[in-house]
Amino acid sequence: MGSAGMAAAAVRYLRSTEAPTAVGPLEALPRPRLRCVREDERAPADPAEFRRVLGSFATGVTVITAPAPPGDGAAGPAGFACQSFSSLSLDPPLVAFMVGRTSTTWPRIARAGVFCVNVLAADQGGLCRGFAVSGADKFAGVAYDAAPATGSPRLAGAAAWIDCGIHAVHTGGDHLIVVGRVETLGTTGETDVPPLLFHRGRFGGFTGG
Repeated sequence: MGSAGMAAAAVRYLRSTEAPTAVGPLEALPRPRLRCVREDERAPADPAEFRRVLGSFATGVTVITAPAPPGDGAAGPAGFACQSFSSLSLDPPLVAFMVGRTSTTWPRIARAGVFCVNVLAADQGGLCRGFAVSGADKFAGVAYDAAPATGSPRLAGAAAWIDCGIHAVHTGGDHLIVVGRVETLGTTGETDVPPLLFHRGRFGGFTGG
């Protein structure tokens, strides 16, 4: 199944009342099965405690970008800041990122069927904040070119970039797990660029040797 087919599968969770696309009416994915916690069971983790403890895990920071979907060029490219990213498979070359089911940017990426993972450099904290804002023109004043395989925005100054087609989409609670098949990738310049890190709600970087 090509990128176009995966894009069609990726947007099935959208409401079927939206305007039809080239792939036909959209069907909603089933909600995760839920049940009450019995009195003799331990209650689920408190959301605030969950965030606090998981915040101890330092991550890199990326911006996921995609070109305007076919037939929607007036809308411009799409992008959002994402720290839930990882490599997944070497053969075939796959990566994955997680996105909230309520994201307003994700449906546009899904319709494009392709995306570029921009691994941010240590001095790009401000750029990350810009792409974390909802409803703004995130690309205003941002320098980028087209990634070679998909045409997705490749942000200037990023430490690395991974150009992908959508391979699969899975549900994971209140998030979607998006798997991308790597078409091409690279790093910035001839020397190593230190990455931007995120830990306990703050940006940081490497120190020492």
